[in-house]
Amino acid sequence: MNATRRNERSLTASTTGRWTTLTAVLVVLLGTASFGFGQGRSQSTKAKSGSSVSSTLSPELSTILAGLQNRSSNQRLDVIVQFRHSPSDSRMQTVKALGGVSRHRLNVIRGGLFSLTVNGIRTLAKDPEVAYISPNRPLNGAADYTEATVGADVAQSYGWDGAGVTVAVIDSGITNHPDLRDPVTGQSRVVYSESFVPGTDASDQYGHGTHVAGIIAGNGTQSGGLSNSSKIYGVAPSVSLVNLKVLDATGRGQDSYVVAALQRAVALKDTYGIRIVNLSLGRPVFESYTQDPLCQAVEAAWQAGLIVVVAAGNDGRRKDYGLHGYGTIAAPGNDPYVITVGAMNARNTPSKANDVIASFSSKGPTMLDHFVKPDLVAPGNRIASLLVRGSTLDLKLPGNEVSPAVYGGNLWSPKSYFILSGTSMATPVVSGAAALMLEQDGTLTPDAVKARLMKTADKVFPVSSKFLIGTAIEDYQYDIFAVGAGYLDIPGALVNNDTVTGTALSPIAVRDASGTVSLLADDSSVWSNSVIWGNSVIWGSSVIWGNALVSGTSVIWGNSVVWGNATLDGCSVIWGNSVIWGSTVGATDAGNDALSVDGGGDDDTDVLP
Repeated sequence: MNATRRNERSLTASTTGRWTTLTAVLVVLLGTASFGFGQGRSQSTKAKSGSSVSSTLSPELSTILAGLQNRSSNQRLDVIVQFRHSPSDSRMQTVKALGGVSRHRLNVIRGGLFSLTVNGIRTLAKDPEVAYISPNRPLNGAADYTEATVGADVAQSYGWDGAGVTVAVIDSGITNHPDLRDPVTGQSRVVYSESFVPGTDASDQYGHGTHVAGIIAGNGTQSGGLSNSSKIYGVAPSVSLVNLKVLDATGRGQDSYVVAALQRAVALKDTYGIRIVNLSLGRPVFESYTQDPLCQAVEAAWQAGLIVVVAAGNDGRRKDYGLHGYGTIAAPGNDPYVITVGAMNARNTPSKANDVIASFSSKGPTMLDHFVKPDLVAPGNRIASLLVRGSTLDLKLPGNEVSPAVYGGNLWSPKSYFILSGTSMATPVVSGAAALMLEQDGTLTPDAVKARLMKTADKVFPVSSKFLIGTAIEDYQYDIFAVGAGYLDIPGALVNNDTVTGTALSPIAVRDASGTVSLLADDSSVWSNSVIWGNSVIWGSSVIWGNALVSGTSVIWGNSVVWGNATLDGCSVIWGNSVIWGSTVGATDAGNDALSVDGGGDDDTDVLP
């Protein structure tokens, strides 16, 4: 799309009568009905600043041990142990003395993966040097108009294509696809590959990681090259890739695989010039981010100078506890440091004027810690990218293969592209945008990239959209827990030159006894560094999350839809302390597909009036 088309898109968006500017929801009246709520920050969040936590064992591990109480105490479990300090060899020997078998050192979170007996776990939990013990949980991977919608085509027309930047893709592997090779030399742009899934190589049997890699880095070779107007290509088609495989042929992995992969990304960052880590995967939230090993690992990567981009999750259609998709952000997208991405439906056009939120996109606030997530949204519905023929997803969804005729090829030519939907697909769009920003200015910090992306994101949305979900009509509202700071705008991010000092942690939504919710952007008693939100006019919340051009709060926070009387039970789940670990949430949830690929996605055209 050329600059003229871009201007036409902006004009269309600004003149569409039913659209309005995203309200800055800094103080919201929820009503005065009485029900359980937390005191703003959860107790587990306060632990970051030194308060003690209630238990060294994660809640579901306690449940598992209780269930094994009457069984053999010698039964073994794989657990991730986080120590208060980097464990010495003598400390590791202490664990072995309890019958523990070290599976993997996880220095990035000051811990390791161990096989321990039930008795060994209980004894180790009493060690004052042990900070937290959790199960080795399973997790899942969670030519189109994507590039035109977010302005990647405009950026590429000015010569920005990600050259010189390396992105680590932590996923199901990357298969050697022609679109990931240098078009001149034919050499693969995947500069390093390693599998953390035992017994497998780093190729992609599932078909997810290659698709994600193509959204970031595909150069359109198999669809006629970048000169073909019908090409299928990525946001940053010249970046290099590091392939770190953590998901198997079924799209499943474990916490320890991801932690080990993040550890490797940090170790290799200087060798291969890694600046960005893409995580299109996740699982349910089980504890505060201050204890979760996945969150601690992504945080360590961020502190090491890596931009970590994470999928929000695909649970936006869930109605558990009457939440209407709220409170469903997956881990590690619940960490305040990382860039968490939700999904939009571009509806098969390059214009944003008719785009709507994807019904499956998970919404904040995050469970337990109440962070405002996602941070921003990007196209994630029915995205065309690279196909791994014969992969699990290809065999499961053969109708999603793209006909070569779409990009001017012969009908009998081998198929090279595939359509998938999910926040897994929106995440690499943002990773690609970050690569373009770094190519333009390699001195940008992770916080500067996050802040600029959020500030420049488009903040014009419809008031609400109606979708037919199953047999019920659902009203999706465009509040900060659905779209964050707005819709990715790559040209806007590239021309922004604001200086960023301090951190860009996602703010916390705090609810008081009267039912009023406000955003807490800076709390020096908790955060060791200054948080940029609210510190100046440039980074004031009205700029980041839109201004208050919409009068009143009923448009965004209608009583019958979001936080009104009809959803008080849902609010008590998010803000309360006692119901998170109810009978339907616990150890068995670890196997849920928190970021499963949505094979069909949302219809491109059918949105109810």
